[in-house]
Amino acid sequence: MLGFTVISKVIGIGFGVLGCAAALTGVALHFHRFSAQLLVLAASGAPYLMVGALVGAISFLVVGQRFGAGVAVVVLAVGAWTQAPLYTGQSGDDDGVAVTVMQSNLLFDGADPSALVEAVRARNVAVLTVNELTTTAVADLGRAGLTELLPYRYVSPGRTATGTGIWSRYRLTDTVEYDGYVLNQLSATAHIPGAGPVTIFAFHPVPPVYGAEVWADELSRLRAILEHAPEGRPAIAGGDFNATYDHHQFRALTSGRFADAVEQCGAGHVVTYPTDKWFPPLIGIDHILVAEGRATAVDTVRLAGADHRALTAHLLLDKRR
Repeated sequence: MLGFTVISKVIGIGFGVLGCAAALTGVALHFHRFSAQLLVLAASGAPYLMVGALVGAISFLVVGQRFGAGVAVVVLAVGAWTQAPLYTGQSGDDDGVAVTVMQSNLLFDGADPSALVEAVRARNVAVLTVNELTTTAVADLGRAGLTELLPYRYVSPGRTATGTGIWSRYRLTDTVEYDGYVLNQLSATAHIPGAGPVTIFAFHPVPPVYGAEVWADELSRLRAILEHAPEGRPAIAGGDFNATYDHHQFRALTSGRFADAVEQCGAGHVVTYPTDKWFPPLIGIDHILVAEGRATAVDTVRLAGADHRALTAHLLLDKRR
């Protein structure tokens, strides 16, 4: 009996130590700035590792290790602090020009075009950014009625993952396709009544599995593009950023004028990928960023045939001065 008690205590302490070690690893991954591929990929799961501290605290308490439980609670608190901005939200003026924006990765031409068009219609979407856009998908979306809802577009389709597009209810001008990226990165100016000219970006940096250094470099250069967006007017950036809130390289994009819609409205962990597996989506790599405005709500939409959920943000843009 004594031997069983000793073994149980050792096992409990072991689980406690492992849980705390996992949580501390998650915290470290949240803050690391390196571009080593293994670390970048592991950072996507940082919040799940942080939950290990809760397991550790329970394990220590079960075997009567109060000190260990106290340490685990401290580690859990640190992990919760790193995630708190996603839940607390940011206050702001309720006055502004209401615009609904959707971001969707179509998995080449795999997504059901009618489902996407219906989602645009049901949510009164005014601006749509799309990734993995093929020439076939452009035609299919047109036949499904997207042009009637969003008559203006600037698209750069590709044969596989390279294609990117912007559809808008409002006239688009000043179209730009940025050189030097593996996938297509676009911008245009939408002329939105009440808000004036609004810069729209559609981004799709490469995933870190392509090469973490290339991924980090592209995110850094996209940050530079955002920093040079015209001052004094609203801007919106939608895209599959292939990065989560727990990647320092992504959070750097929101360290200046731009804010993440999910973080602004305190929506928590909004997951968008993957949707084509037997398990539910685990990470949020689709994002909508906004400058000179704020998000009041976000939600996701399951699209048949796609491997991402579409992300929708309801924004209030600053009124034209």
